[in-house]
Amino acid sequence: MADEKKPTTKKADAAKAKGEKAEAKKAAKKDDAKAAKKTTAKKESKKPAAKKEPKAKKETKSKEKKPAAKKASKAKKEPAKSKKAASKAPTTTPLVKASARYVRIAPRKARLIADQVRGMHIESARALLQFSPRGAAHPIHKLINSAAANAENNHDLIGDEMRIASITVDEGPTLRRFRPRAMGRATPINKRTSHIRVALTPVED
Repeated sequence: MADEKKPTTKKADAAKAKGEKAEAKKAAKKDDAKAAKKTTAKKESKKPAAKKEPKAKKETKSKEKKPAAKKASKAKKEPAKSKKAASKAPTTTPLVKASARYVRIAPRKARLIADQVRGMHIESARALLQFSPRGAAHPIHKLINSAAANAENNHDLIGDEMRIASITVDEGPTLRRFRPRAMGRATPINKRTSHIRVALTPVED
């Protein structure tokens, strides 16, 4: 019985010794890893502090340069804009306007005379309207004379040296009347009105 117990104890002792060695190795590895981590952390904490300063300086330099470049570009663009504005601003010719509302004539008939007169010199337009057989010639002739008087009194221009820049005829309200007819019927009669507007400009030399 004593001989059988001896080998079992030897084996157990050998296993215990192996386990203790393995644990010691693991503990040594852990200590080495911790020490390595500490050293790397110290190195990293030292390096970025030295590197961050030049970056900050570079950033400040770049920020200082950008506004100066923007200011220079703006200064270059501003004179160009002013030149364009000066070239675009044309010398506007004065427009002298006059209007006649609720003229008792159909706009379709008045437009026939307005199309003849549009763009003409005021003297030639007066001559044409004076000898025109159409009924709309008389109110349009009076309106052109009124516009010429406005040019003389309100704008200090010469009324006889004007040109008809635009003349428009718009439809006004219609007066509705009825005429009695045979068999007790009544037929409508539409009495149309017109709004006439004239604009004169000085003749260019």
